[in-house]
Amino acid sequence: MRTSERRRPRTWSLLGDVKKKPSPYEAVTAKFHYHFRRDPAPFELDPQAPLNRWYLRYREGSPFQVDDWEGFRDPYKLTYKDYVLLQHEREVYLDLLIDQHEARDSVTALDPEWVATLRALFVPLRFPLHVLQMVSLYVGQMAPSSYITNAAYFQAADEMRRIQRIAYWTKVLANAHGEDLAATGTARGAWEDDPAWQPLRKVLEELLVAYDWGEAFAALNLAVKPAVDAALNWQFAELARQNGDEFLNLLFTEFQGDSRRSQEWSQALVHYAVARRPELRDLLVGWVGKWRAPAQEAVAALAPLFGDAPQPLAPKAMIDAVDDQHHAFLTGAGF
Repeated sequence: MRTSERRRPRTWSLLGDVKKKPSPYEAVTAKFHYHFRRDPAPFELDPQAPLNRWYLRYREGSPFQVDDWEGFRDPYKLTYKDYVLLQHEREVYLDLLIDQHEARDSVTALDPEWVATLRALFVPLRFPLHVLQMVSLYVGQMAPSSYITNAAYFQAADEMRRIQRIAYWTKVLANAHGEDLAATGTARGAWEDDPAWQPLRKVLEELLVAYDWGEAFAALNLAVKPAVDAALNWQFAELARQNGDEFLNLLFTEFQGDSRRSQEWSQALVHYAVARRPELRDLLVGWVGKWRAPAQEAVAALAPLFGDAPQPLAPKAMIDAVDDQHHAFLTGAGF
């Protein structure tokens, strides 16, 4: 055997004749969805089995298609190990932040009027954030490539991280300002009956039945979640700062990093798809138009709660700030 043949770069036949060693990211991600476009049906069941029919209708049958999804890459190229290491550092920071504020008993010193604002605006957040988590998991479950699935699943994990920290601090608030703050009925009553929450509840419940994987991605990551994140991770953080709540200001500021990662992989997926099929831009614009309007209505309905705080954010200024941030994100996605 010639020396040149012995020294040829090793590769994996799974990746084709790429003549390079796969990265760790590629090694644990590439072509895991062996069932996508598999003939005659995705899974080794009767082609008419409900599972196969579901995937054929809502994944293979989605109009959001390119010839090869395997070329997409998450800009962060996260593996499970990378994600755990990344978020472990952030969770250590949050643990120390919580320990510091509990040691100072800073929650006891909060203005009762601010606590009333938290009852109306902060305590019910478990419900909408769980929906964002559930739809992220659905997008990941239905995505045609594991490169997309992993990004969506890490996004869902980010949502659970946000939910868990909010749930913990709700109990801390309840210990200091009344046990009913942590009661299920307090959060559920606002979510189901308070007019301020109903537009968001409506759009999120409709999002749960957006079964086409492409529409679910566009509705969640391009329309609804960017608006919700802008309202919470930026505007609510600022509201907390103005009302002397250092902990909630720092907590929601911390979540901004998760939001940026979501937006960056979403923009990357749009660019990847449109570069391969330019006509997909019109499809995505249509979906964004369909879902952004109710998301804007939801933000507008919540805005008066920001205006009711002891040190308020003007509702119109809050709405405009969310719209501006959302517009900048969509511009970055090519819309």
